[in-house]
Amino acid sequence: MRQILIQVPRGCGQRVLELVEAHDGLNVACLSANGLDGRQDLIIVHISNRQVEALLKELESVPELHLTLLPRGVIVLRPPAAKLPEQIRNVEARSPIEIFIDGLQSVGSWKGFLGYAITAGIVVWIGLFTNTSYLLVAAMLLAPFAGPAMNVAIATARGDQPLLKQSLWRYLVALAVTILVAALLSLVLQQQIPTSLMVERSQISTVAVLLPLAAGTAGALNLAQSERNSLVSGAAVGMLVAASLAPPAGIVGMAAVIGRWDMVVNGLFLLLLQLVGINLSAALVFRAYGVSAQGARYQRGKRWVFPAVLAGTVVILLGLLSWQFADSPNFQHSSRAQRANAEIQQVVEQSDWVELVEANLRFTRPNIQGQNTLLGTIYVQRRAGINLSDADIRNRLTQDIQTRLLEQGFEVTPLMDVTVLSPPKDKS
Repeated sequence: MRQILIQVPRGCGQRVLELVEAHDGLNVACLSANGLDGRQDLIIVHISNRQVEALLKELESVPELHLTLLPRGVIVLRPPAAKLPEQIRNVEARSPIEIFIDGLQSVGSWKGFLGYAITAGIVVWIGLFTNTSYLLVAAMLLAPFAGPAMNVAIATARGDQPLLKQSLWRYLVALAVTILVAALLSLVLQQQIPTSLMVERSQISTVAVLLPLAAGTAGALNLAQSERNSLVSGAAVGMLVAASLAPPAGIVGMAAVIGRWDMVVNGLFLLLLQLVGINLSAALVFRAYGVSAQGARYQRGKRWVFPAVLAGTVVILLGLLSWQFADSPNFQHSSRAQRANAEIQQVVEQSDWVELVEANLRFTRPNIQGQNTLLGTIYVQRRAGINLSDADIRNRLTQDIQTRLLEQGFEVTPLMDVTVLSPPKDKS
């Protein structure tokens, strides 16, 4: 439920009461008041969220109308007292006008916005430079990417060209500031090589597109749901959106300084993938909650903008996915390393000499022309009664693993380090 305070000239209160009654208003009161414009009727209204925009549209016909919409939900109690559980159980989503207003209010001061972007750049740089994962989490909480990303989606759903341009500009500025801060820190401290966390976070999975789709859906649901109907905090949702943006932005800046342009390309690919993925899913969710080109107190939306921007988003997304799957394995390192690990386990399980203890695989980024290096460290334990030497087992197993990976079309250069372990001898 929402509370609305309505101020109209004296004598117009009855017309307002009729409109409120037609939209199932509850606990309504009409008071005589003195305002700056003279004597007025002040109507206090409590109305369900789904009726807010319809009521506001009807009230536009009342002259000299002044409205105060309280942004937080209220609990309306009325007789009989025994019906209390039924009266407060129905918690509804926000009205489209409230979703739109929330988006506009998030376009706040540039000073605070840029301050958070700079701080996020510093923290994400420290995390990547020192291989400290929890600092990346802190950077995700600080990064101001969620607001512009959600506003782009709201503008898409509304067909609002001015808001779309403004939100895209803030989004790009925030990313540019974070990238620049990370680059300056790497330049000042003379970073020469990428850290292991940079290499790990720059690798792309074949399912990378699912993260921005999930982030966009969660962000839109958080804005659309009433505060009493959400089990997830806004900070957690904002962190989910930033999780897909802050680390790649830091990697782009740091990798550019050390001349690792392959990592720069990966980072920019991820940033663009996040933007279009978040916009696609969030805009569709907002439309499902009734956000459209025209509404109460909102007339600047263009109906053609939503299908046009959505079609452009889908085209870009499909183009990125086509690029990802065509450029194998560069944009699929994370997933292909897991698949290769599964293949190695099968090779070892088929062996009569050893049993698998552990296998660790990762793509490295050495400057070797024309080579995608897959580095593997494999620990195996010889079976009882096997008389082959450790060197023979290592050489045969290495050849079997490399042959399997090449036959499966991994398009990599597999460099395997097999270590043969022996259990302690029985002293009895």
